[in-house]
Amino acid sequence: MSSPRMKTPAWGRDRRHLLAVALTALMAFNAGPGEAQTSDLVSRTSFRVCADPANDPMSTEDGSGFENALAELIASKLELPVSYTWYPMATGFIRNTLKAGKCDVVMGYAQGHELVLNTNHYMTSTYVLVVPKDGALAKVQRFADPALAEARIGVIAGSPPATHMAKAGLIGKARPYHLVVDRRHENPAADMLNDLAAGEIDAAVLWGPIGGPLVKRDHPDLAVIPLLHETAFPKLFYRITMGVRQGEKVWQRKLNSLIRRHQDEIDHLLADAGVPLVRDMGDGMLEVGQ
Repeated sequence: MSSPRMKTPAWGRDRRHLLAVALTALMAFNAGPGEAQTSDLVSRTSFRVCADPANDPMSTEDGSGFENALAELIASKLELPVSYTWYPMATGFIRNTLKAGKCDVVMGYAQGHELVLNTNHYMTSTYVLVVPKDGALAKVQRFADPALAEARIGVIAGSPPATHMAKAGLIGKARPYHLVVDRRHENPAADMLNDLAAGEIDAAVLWGPIGGPLVKRDHPDLAVIPLLHETAFPKLFYRITMGVRQGEKVWQRKLNSLIRRHQDEIDHLLADAGVPLVRDMGDGMLEVGQ
């Protein structure tokens, strides 16, 4: 028969508990500035970004996208270098990058998406209508404008503006472009703008953070018109956040603090890239100070 275990006196258990608390506090106090506040899953040696290598003009493997520039800005505030895990922005992107622990942040993600934990939004943008600057459609502000009645309009199939176009009776003459593609092999936005420049379509409807920068860089003869006057569902403006792993609340709060303290720099970076920035409620353009 084994002998019974001796019970530890209550005062002994209390002393051990207090000692453990003291050691934990001491370890946190002695940790580096990022170590005490950041989850063990988040790298302390680099700002690890999950990104599509061919998502021009947002993220590109050569570092020329505005999300690349945003990553460099945030990393500089953390005093860390940027490192990338590249994966096409398609089915399995989050599962094979962020959730797999290969990286710690997605630079651009729509607010409210349950696959990630969203930071506070760092921009609000909108879908845009792109037309020739000096053409007959240059003053159009909404899909119900009679000037669009016979127009051949390029639109990404299945995107929110396609619903508005259907309600306005514009789908019959529309030219659809693919929604989900591997951008390493197909670029619907660039194809649409090239078709517009060539006169094959009369107007193009694109997500502003794609259309705006591409027009600024490649198509100076085209005008970008933010679609801010469509009141029916679905909305055409969206708040964009950074996405982190579900449960990473400490990391989320750290990024929230950086966004809040450096919002002016972020606004200028995006505006310089050609991204149309709108107010949070989509009721007007955001004025970015000089």
